[in-house]
Amino acid sequence: MIKQAQQLQKNMAKMQEELESATVEATSGGGAVKVVVSGKLTLESLTIDPEAVSPDDVEMLQDLVLTAVNDGIDKAQEMASSRMSALTGGLKIPGLM
Repeated sequence: MIKQAQQLQKNMAKMQEELESATVEATSGGGAVKVVVSGKLTLESLTIDPEAVSPDDVEMLQDLVLTAVNDGIDKAQEMASSRMSALTGGLKIPGLM
């Protein structure tokens, strides 16, 4: 049992390393705003289509950015949760995702 726990701990450390380099992409406004979020839940990149930039409608652009970023964070959390669940066999271990 101790060996199994040690192996699980080793696998979890490896999974956390993989999550740090993994990314997800999210868009809003039909692709007008695109973000890439890492498995560490940090915004890695933000791309805005120049056609989406209108000085007359800054609020819409702000909404598109917020929507894309929040969707990216949600996707990154889902990715991390899914990978950890696969590793732990669906067990809910306190302190992990």
